[in-house]
Amino acid sequence: MIASGNLRPEAVPAPALSVRDLSKKYARVLAVDRVSFEVGAAEILGLLGPNGAGKTTIINTVLDVLTPTSGSIRIAGLDVSRQRSLALARANFAAVYASLPGNLTVVQNLRFFGLIYRVRRLSGRIEELLQQFALEPLRNTKCGVLSSGELTRVALAKSLLNRPELLLLDEPTASLDPAAARETRGAIRELVHAGRCGVLWTSHNMYEVEAVCDRVLFLSHGQILLEGDPRSLPREHGVPNLEELFIRLAREPLAHPAERLA
Repeated sequence: MIASGNLRPEAVPAPALSVRDLSKKYARVLAVDRVSFEVGAAEILGLLGPNGAGKTTIINTVLDVLTPTSGSIRIAGLDVSRQRSLALARANFAAVYASLPGNLTVVQNLRFFGLIYRVRRLSGRIEELLQQFALEPLRNTKCGVLSSGELTRVALAKSLLNRPELLLLDEPTASLDPAAARETRGAIRELVHAGRCGVLWTSHNMYEVEAVCDRVLFLSHGQILLEGDPRSLPREHGVPNLEELFIRLAREPLAHPAERLA
């Protein structure tokens, strides 16, 4: 019989992302107001809200593109403000507004970013991603002449180069045709469910969010209004689907922070 003192519980992985009391203020505008949430190590969290709700600001503070006014951010247990290089090495992102160098070919772009992330066995990793995202025929094509859908696939391949523990996706399938979007969603869900990373996913496509996200947060005026399972939240609030819930929250948000302070 093994003594209980010798039993070691299995280590619980740190959340892919932990945000605590995050605020970001621009002059007199409070873009993000004391937001706290986590993304599990094998979870896809949808970050939803109308334009100007604070989604992109949150992503940019996680990536340390913007410095928070207050609060803390941890990636895979590492404090971004104190261990920036180590933390960001465990993350990656893809966004419609983050264009790749157009004068470089697909392979050159992947090699360039792979060197930045110090990816081991980089040539083999690039070949894997070219195959995964059906980019082999475009490998020697300059990114500046690719279609928006092709560029999206290259950006997604770039985002997986370093096998990130945290993946930030801002409208990742916006330029893809329905078949390519479905394949991309499936690939990301497979990656997450294999326990390899957590994903923070923003989208205005509520049908996609219902299909891919394990949990969602609704933002308005930089605050979290609602949180839960995207498949059950609509019923809980008396609407038929997530899109109707999104519209209701966008039209009838909680009081703006400035009004609460008045």
